[in-house]
Amino acid sequence: MRENSQREVEEILELLKSTWRILGITETIHDTCYAWVLFRQFVFTGEQGLLKVVIEHLRKIPLKEQRGPQERLHLKSLRSSVDADDSCQDFTFFQSFLSPVQKWVDKKLNDYHLHFSEGSSMMVDIITVAMLTRRILGEENDKAMESPDRDQIDRYITSSVKSAFMKIAHSVEIKADTSHEHVLASLAEETKKLLKIETNIFSPVLSRWHPQAAVLSASLLHKLYGNKLGPFLEHSEHLTEDVVSVFPAADSLEQYIMSVMASVVGDDGLDSLCRQKLVPYEIESKSGTVVLRWVNGQLERVETWVKRAAEQETWDPISPQQRHGGSIVEVYRIIEETADQFFAFKVPMRIGELNSFCRGIDKAFQIYTQLVTQPIVDKEDLVPPVPVLTRYKKELGIKAFVKKEIQEVRPVDERKSSEIVQLTMSKLCVRLNSLYYAISQLGKLEDSISERWAKRQSDKINIRRSMNGKSKGIVSNQKNQFDGSRKEINAAIDRVCEFTGLKVIFWDLQQPFIDNMYKNNVLQARLDTIVEVLDLVLAQLCDVIVEQLRDRVVTGLLQASLDGLVRVILDGGPTRVFSPNDAPLLEEDLEILKEFFISGGDGLPRGTVENLVSRVRPVINLIKQETRVLIDDLREVTQGGKSKFGSDSKTLLRVLCHRNDSEASHYVKKHFKIPSSAPPST
Repeated sequence: MRENSQREVEEILELLKSTWRILGITETIHDTCYAWVLFRQFVFTGEQGLLKVVIEHLRKIPLKEQRGPQERLHLKSLRSSVDADDSCQDFTFFQSFLSPVQKWVDKKLNDYHLHFSEGSSMMVDIITVAMLTRRILGEENDKAMESPDRDQIDRYITSSVKSAFMKIAHSVEIKADTSHEHVLASLAEETKKLLKIETNIFSPVLSRWHPQAAVLSASLLHKLYGNKLGPFLEHSEHLTEDVVSVFPAADSLEQYIMSVMASVVGDDGLDSLCRQKLVPYEIESKSGTVVLRWVNGQLERVETWVKRAAEQETWDPISPQQRHGGSIVEVYRIIEETADQFFAFKVPMRIGELNSFCRGIDKAFQIYTQLVTQPIVDKEDLVPPVPVLTRYKKELGIKAFVKKEIQEVRPVDERKSSEIVQLTMSKLCVRLNSLYYAISQLGKLEDSISERWAKRQSDKINIRRSMNGKSKGIVSNQKNQFDGSRKEINAAIDRVCEFTGLKVIFWDLQQPFIDNMYKNNVLQARLDTIVEVLDLVLAQLCDVIVEQLRDRVVTGLLQASLDGLVRVILDGGPTRVFSPNDAPLLEEDLEILKEFFISGGDGLPRGTVENLVSRVRPVINLIKQETRVLIDDLREVTQGGKSKFGSDSKTLLRVLCHRNDSEASHYVKKHFKIPSSAPPST
């Protein structure tokens, strides 16, 4: 039945075609009129099958140069006129039939977001009709069109994207009063959604005629949103809630726009495109300025809190397990909270803002370190002045120099003396423990900052490079950000360790060690009594100091003990005299001191102790020598020669000044004008 109907239709068409010549109808006229009739029917019914037949007939219409001369003249003679607005418009044959078609499809395509919300093949057919009618009418008007399809698609995209953007902008503004989000943040999100629809639904269709359709729509949306964003950026000076809301949304939109464009033209093409067609929002730069302003203000508060924490510290351990002070825990709490706030901001940041933040934190730790060591006085304030150098003399009666010696002893400032007294062993150890806690936790803080920064930046490297011409988002190595603090804290630990040792020997034990050891003669006040006291000091120290610092503090105590021993031997004043017979006793005392600090392997490493003790042995070796040998050696050194004992003139002179024989006394009097002193009392 169907075949018969089809045959009947064909027969009717053939019959009609036989009359074309009489009626002046050609194939071109037939295809044009038939396309118009079918298209009109399509407009009424929406049946896509009709549209495909329209396309088929439009494609059959030959180009102007393909028509014969007679047909061209015949078509040119076919004209129509339309009265409109008190005027009469004259139309050619093709204009009469195809201009209405073109007008209808242009209207739909100029707002394809509205009319083709789901894309579909219908849009493909409509664009095909638009391109075919444009070609035919363009020839009719004798227009020389270069890439007409692409130019027309350009106009469709521009018109429809602008229209769609205006609609979402209007919608966002209406909802602004009820929304908790800034209108520009909402608009950025809606614009991103619009671009996703564009790239997923429309660009694949449009790219058949315009390979860079997605690039055009993306760059246009970038410009449209940028026009709205510009005034807001100009007035953004501080890290307000609006800035925190808008900046990330705008930056995210720009990143997405760049990624869409890069997917079409590649990274190299994107570089060129950004330079030629786009004006970057520069959110990162503007954001960096306001973030830096926040960072500077916040770091000022951090410094204030750090100073307050250190100044209120009592330097008592938190607990037997936590032997540091509470201030360093508070300092880390403040700094970590500030870091959390810094990374909680979703606004774009550059490496410069991170570096400024880290420098501020580094400075805060250095300020804390300086406050911890502030009461630590200089060595000169702790160690008593060296007595005036005198020579031994048997005769009594010359006491003026001893009197002068007493007068020249520099008194310690009362305020400093009070501060020194308050620096007990326990409080010094807590200060050291706090410094150790500070430096031991720096690595964790660095790792946390580095990881969080890497997480922020990893997805933005390529886009930043294209937008700015270079990559500013590359994750920098943050492992050296706190090297200033490390250096400062390590130096502070060394200083406190040295001070602790000096305070024990030259302050706490000044009377038994510095003033009375070896007084009058070596046998009367040996070192063993001092070692007993040192044992108590070490026990107290080890109860408080953390294991990691124990050896450093004990080493400081050993160094101070050796300094004290050398001080007593070489600068002990008129009450100290030595003879070669005393050398074995001094060697024995040095061995006692050495073994005490080694403590059978439980103390300092033997190698460390041996190395430190080795500097005292040459001094004792000089005590062992006969006076004449020492005099000859000193004479050789003062004349520019070398000491056979590897000593210097200063040390040799002091050994001779403390030698209890007349030959030494006479020599230093004659050659060095050393005054005499009273003999030691018995």
